[in-house]
Amino acid sequence: MTDSATAKGEQTRELILSTALRLFREQGYGKTTMRAIATEAGVSVGNAYYYYGSKDHLMQAYYDLLQDQHREAVESVLAAEKAFVPRMTGVLLTWLDVAAPYHEFAGTFFKTAADPKSPLSPFSDESRPAREASIEIFRRVVEGSDLKIPADLRDELPELLWLLQMGVVLFWVHDQSADVRRTRTLVNRVVPLVDRLLRLTRIPGVRGVTNELVGLIRSIKP
Repeated sequence: MTDSATAKGEQTRELILSTALRLFREQGYGKTTMRAIATEAGVSVGNAYYYYGSKDHLMQAYYDLLQDQHREAVESVLAAEKAFVPRMTGVLLTWLDVAAPYHEFAGTFFKTAADPKSPLSPFSDESRPAREASIEIFRRVVEGSDLKIPADLRDELPELLWLLQMGVVLFWVHDQSADVRRTRTLVNRVVPLVDRLLRLTRIPGVRGVTNELVGLIRSIKP
């Protein structure tokens, strides 16, 4: 395949995805069909299915796009901040900024993603690349910070912070306040609490509880 053909194919792929995301925002995920996406994008239905086998594949592409945008957006935060609280807070607030254009259809989409058997679940095998990329961001948050905690907890912490983000996302989905103010308040208030709890794990009397927590985490992980 020539470079021009490859470039044209990538443009078509991006056009189909951007059209799908616009229709998801305007009509909702459930009401948007692949035929409607193809018509709006000005391509054949067969062409749409060539690049994306289903709406689920489109949403996986959205996951990847959102993750790429988030990874790029947090670079300035991670480069400027060393303290754990501003690093973690900045990463979560940056996600809210990146995801803001998709807040309107997030509720409809979440109904599908909440199904444990759905490939759109953030815990599914299909979502693994986006999930692992997100956990890697939190690994960078921890490794580049001033946080000093037991090594075994440090190993598990990136995934725990990702789970915290999933809780924030769930709250965000239901947040109808202006500029999702309540979610931003949640982030700004909860991260300092997490920081304080983590630093308590260095106290000798708390180490036993910390070891039990890490053991529990490891025993229930897939």
